[in-house]
Amino acid sequence: MNHRSNFIVAGIFLLTMMAGFTVLAAETIKLSDEQVENVVRRSYQYVAMYNVNNKFALKQGGWNTLAADTALKDHTMREIARPNNDTLYISCLLDLRKDPVILEIPAFDSKYVSLMVTGYDHYVNVPMSVTKGDFKKPEKVMFYTVRTENYDGKPVAGIDRSFEITGDFVSAVFRVMPHANDKERYKKIMEQMQAVKLMTLSEFRGKPATAINDVQFPDVGKTDVDVYGNNFLEVMQFVVDHTTFDPKDELDQAFLAALQPLGVEPGKTFARDKVAKIDAQQFRTIVEQVRKSKFARAMDPAETAKYGMNLFKPKGQMQQSLLLMQSVIGPIGLPATEAMYPPVPTVDGQPMNAQHDYVIRMTKDTMPPAKAFWSLTLYDSANGFFIPNDYKKYSVGENAGMKIDADGGIEIHVAAVKPEGIPEENWLPINRNDEDLDIIIRLYEPDLERLKKWAPPKAEIVQ
Repeated sequence: MNHRSNFIVAGIFLLTMMAGFTVLAAETIKLSDEQVENVVRRSYQYVAMYNVNNKFALKQGGWNTLAADTALKDHTMREIARPNNDTLYISCLLDLRKDPVILEIPAFDSKYVSLMVTGYDHYVNVPMSVTKGDFKKPEKVMFYTVRTENYDGKPVAGIDRSFEITGDFVSAVFRVMPHANDKERYKKIMEQMQAVKLMTLSEFRGKPATAINDVQFPDVGKTDVDVYGNNFLEVMQFVVDHTTFDPKDELDQAFLAALQPLGVEPGKTFARDKVAKIDAQQFRTIVEQVRKSKFARAMDPAETAKYGMNLFKPKGQMQQSLLLMQSVIGPIGLPATEAMYPPVPTVDGQPMNAQHDYVIRMTKDTMPPAKAFWSLTLYDSANGFFIPNDYKKYSVGENAGMKIDADGGIEIHVAAVKPEGIPEENWLPINRNDEDLDIIIRLYEPDLERLKKWAPPKAEIVQ
């Protein structure tokens, strides 16, 4: 029995353990709110990553493509919630159905570089990082899945590393600290970024690339909620057909079992007249409730301190509740060994709002415990996007700019107008309106020992 047969059987077995579902082809299935919530919680990671990976592919010109940043991200970035404005990205979109894909990677002259690989299941793999001693020499790295057609799993001469991935459609993202304030080093790093190359195994062997234009992708949603309301079952059928599921993995099997009564299971062809019809408004309502609840939890510093070490990990090392949390916050983050993302709370415990100005103060002794570098980034709370402004200033840090005071500390202002006497580098502009705001600190290569005793600074209302 092959892998796919194994996990279909396992899913059917789990289905027999579930009660309360009754459905005939093309009929509307009636689910309780509790049943819908279970489906939502099990599926959110896949919806979020389908939206993210496919939006990037649409923007980038398709799959098996590579795009290297030439500038830090600005407020036009809308493909992902809570992007960063402190590193440059090299975005590689890999279609692994027909051929393995190879990345040719140069050495990098930066104090922080990592390569993160994520499929639709939102498990995060970091096969290479400066924290592991990588990027000191050029390497060729190959990616494939158990379903990749033109590959037998054997080593390939000339390939330095090979990685089996759980998804056919994968984002492989480099984060590169550009040293933007060192012009010569910045120029050198930009050249190194442009030197990254992508090729299929066929091309590596001197043959034409196998065509990959034989796939029809379901529509992405403007938001994750839109997918649940518009084409959830179609997206889920596509996802399960292009993801590796482990028959022994509890989370995998619970996900498949939740979908099967809705007419979605691996190996099926999606047909609207053969799958269940769901109450889209019921799904939208419950998705919003789940998202709001998880987001509030993610923005609680106590929760971040408790669970932050366990986010963005590989398969087999994640709790379902944390998979849901990281997918709601903003997909595609790094594990704690690479980066931490503590939120900045307010002194009064109330949400930050653009009707007020705020100040955030850190002394030399309370500066963020990062071995590589840190940044502090402002977002609108509703969407997780940068606040549009003419100065294109969205974060404070070594790359976006900052001025440390004479005592080694820093004072950062969130304000509609730059306060007098405050360096522009330390000002985060807002638009004066009734809009909730969030601030996230990023710690690259965090000092995990210092982190145990460190607390994020708090934002205090100025007016």
